[in-house]
Amino acid sequence: MTEEIKAQEGGAANTVKLVVAILLVLAGVAGFYVLSSQAAWLRWLVVVGGIVLGGVVIAFSRYGTDLKQFVALSRIELRKIVWPTRNETGMTTLVVLGFVLVAGLFFWGIDLVLAWATQALTRQGS
Repeated sequence: MTEEIKAQEGGAANTVKLVVAILLVLAGVAGFYVLSSQAAWLRWLVVVGGIVLGGVVIAFSRYGTDLKQFVALSRIELRKIVWPTRNETGMTTLVVLGFVLVAGLFFWGIDLVLAWATQALTRQGS
């Protein structure tokens, strides 16, 4: 319920901010082509400026607030991760390599049996 209320708060203003941000980025890209006779660094500066200004506009909208909250919550979740020790990582790697070896041998054997059966049934091959 609170998310529905949150989505309705300032909906038109946030939509306008989003459109303005997109237009600023597009203006930066268009400026790159409009200034084709100028130096490359100036053309790229216009593109970067459009992206930065668009980012600033988004930062002050609901979308920017939601992104900041998402990043903060993600950092909290990252602190909860328990990374494996070097020994655990090594043992897991050996188990995976062993399984790949066994699976490879199994499928190689299946391939030999199927190739032999195909040759026997079709009476082709050497």
